Amino acid sequence: MEGRNRDRLRLQCDLFSPEGEEEFMSDVASFQLGDQQLEMPVVTGSEGERGVDISRLRAETGVITLDPGYANTGSCQSDITFIDGEKGILRYRGYPIEELAQKSTFLEVAYLLLYGELPTQDVFDEFKDEICHHTMIHESIKWVYRGLPKAAHPMAVCAAVVGALATYYPEDLEPGDSGQVRMSVHRLLAKFPTIAAYSYKYSIGQPFMYPVNRLDYASNFLHMMFATPCEEYEIPQEVSQALDLLLILHADHEQNCSTSTVRMVGSSLSNLFASISAGIGALWGSLHGGANQAVIEMLEQIALEDGSAEAFVSKTKDKKSGIRLMGFGHRVYRNYDPRAKILKSACSSVLDALGVQERLLEIAMNLEEIALKDEYFVSRKLYPNVDFYSGLIYRAIGIPVNMFTVLFALGRLPGWMAHWKEMHQDPAFKIGRPRQIYVGPEERSYVPMENR
Repeated sequence: MEGRNRDRLRLQCDLFSPEGEEEFMSDVASFQLGDQQLEMPVVTGSEGERGVDISRLRAETGVITLDPGYANTGSCQSDITFIDGEKGILRYRGYPIEELAQKSTFLEVAYLLLYGELPTQDVFDEFKDEICHHTMIHESIKWVYRGLPKAAHPMAVCAAVVGALATYYPEDLEPGDSGQVRMSVHRLLAKFPTIAAYSYKYSIGQPFMYPVNRLDYASNFLHMMFATPCEEYEIPQEVSQALDLLLILHADHEQNCSTSTVRMVGSSLSNLFASISAGIGALWGSLHGGANQAVIEMLEQIALEDGSAEAFVSKTKDKKSGIRLMGFGHRVYRNYDPRAKILKSACSSVLDALGVQERLLEIAMNLEEIALKDEYFVSRKLYPNVDFYSGLIYRAIGIPVNMFTVLFALGRLPGWMAHWKEMHQDPAFKIGRPRQIYVGPEERSYVPMENR
């Protein structure tokens, strides 16, 4: 491209450990750029992850790093979630996801993410009571729904309504005030199930159902989704437990696209509601939260054709076919997604408990069996991810396909808010402002219209 500097600069990095350094700052990276040399600290995390602190790079050398997609760039130091993609490990605040999925509840996990420790019984009871106290939304917010098309995607509706909450609580928008932050966090955690359920009710023309605060978090959401004023609605325990499990598994996943979006927007000192609204928009994308819907559509297409998992897998290996195996592979995991392992077992249990004979589950399990034995997928480390089985559970408990991503957002909410809080409490806090390498035209003069 004309105007682009094609010269290559040699950049070498040597790590060494000078004596006497602290345990977590034991290495130094030596960068050689032309005749310039710069030594920068190597930060080591509590699980052994290492990163070169390049914060002085531009100031001292005049160059920046270029990392499309930020695959090699750490934006922060965080003590919320740890992932080891090679080993298939996921931990919230140090607790393995397998233990939390088996022993905890979503609200307890939300407290853990937000405040750093598992609560005592008294503290948890107070936390639950406060969440229950804020489940209703202002009556006039219903007019926000009525101002939108009924065919609007629920994610767009939820983003709009969450953003509108800032207009109802202007007294609690200051990111630097811990009391205001706590109130906004608890309000949003309490109200989002109501907001999400109302987006569905409005789309099908049914009346909004008020929350019932004697119900647990997942059951209350299901009640608002499926109950009507005409008759009593019984919530099967297996269904509420399955939903609670899904929310736990989605609660956080460190610096993914939507979490990074929440952090980026919040770094400008935007209020919590505006930041979460932006995160909902990021999660809506098909490469992020929309993937479980794509899995269901793929399985339905296989069932509609010949139902052959073998034939479909063969097509996905042909690059010319344009067909992809959805629900396999992950940006971080190069092993079996630990959440997928949990959901595989849960999916069979839920369907058995509900007496559902699901042809799509059979196809899914056949796909998994074939792919895990096929060298094409094994060599590329393409294992099932959380989206592969989550959509099947949502489908089994009656969640409409266009609400799948909304449920993802509901689960991810405490993680988003935990990261938003952590960022504002970070001594190194500053507004997010990535750099770029400009590759456009060099300076040129304006040409009048008649001379172009």
